[in-house]
Amino acid sequence: MDNRARTIQSVTIWGAVCNLVLSVVKMAAGIWGRSAAMTADAIHSLSDLISDFIVIVFNRISSRGSDKNHDFGHGKFETLATLAVSLLLAWVGVKMLVGSVSNIKAVLGGEELEVPGTIALAVAALSIIVKEILFQWTYRVGKKVESPLMKANAWHHRSDALSSVGALLGIGMSIFLGGKWLIMDPLVGGVISIIIVFVAVKMALPSLSQLTDASLPDSVENQISDIITAVPGVEDVHELKTRESGHSIIVSVHIVVCPDMTVSRAHEITVEVEKNLRAAFGTQMQISIHVEPSSDAA
Repeated sequence: MDNRARTIQSVTIWGAVCNLVLSVVKMAAGIWGRSAAMTADAIHSLSDLISDFIVIVFNRISSRGSDKNHDFGHGKFETLATLAVSLLLAWVGVKMLVGSVSNIKAVLGGEELEVPGTIALAVAALSIIVKEILFQWTYRVGKKVESPLMKANAWHHRSDALSSVGALLGIGMSIFLGGKWLIMDPLVGGVISIIIVFVAVKMALPSLSQLTDASLPDSVENQISDIITAVPGVEDVHELKTRESGHSIIVSVHIVVCPDMTVSRAHEITVEVEKNLRAAFGTQMQISIHVEPSSDAA
């Protein structure tokens, strides 16, 4: 396992430990504090454990290099895991929204919920602090190592923090205001759940693009072309094809050179092209170059 994979593994394991402890504490506080909101929040934290498990398993797979069955490496396993985590996050958001709507209907129908204990309020505040710290840490490391999977998992921490915000508001208003203010808990939870679903969809779309071998944006392809044509001896570039596999960019391109050029010189040019591309896009970039004489260029 390389340094990048070990970093992802370490941060995720610490997050999983925190999620496990928080789930137990929240469940106890929900039961002893007679808080349905806190009990639901505990279940939400348990869903984060599933997300952590997905990251840990697929991170080990995606960190493997090329082998007989995977000539381009295992990068798409990370993409697949990112999509799975995003869909799980969307499911959590939808479940929260359904629960919020149900509670709103109950309150509007005249149903009165039991006033929760202060222990639930204290645990909700603790959860917000811990989960926001986990979000910031996980997201920053994910950004540093260029891991969409880590960033997706970070948003699971943020969704749990937002869920706890809703629980804190609902529990606090139930304790200190009571009456009609009971409806604020499901109202806040509903708004938060919509935000969570939006973030999940936003994260899932790039993963779907990668899994369907979508090309890189025009701006990136233009940058690649500019880097190639800047190498002395390259007259033109065509048949440029790009795609992503995890955090690796895969490029296939035809470069046009002088027809009188020796094979040795042409090889030197391709080496220079590869060096410049990897300097711009990372050493994990996979490059396939076909050399053509200008007289035969399409």
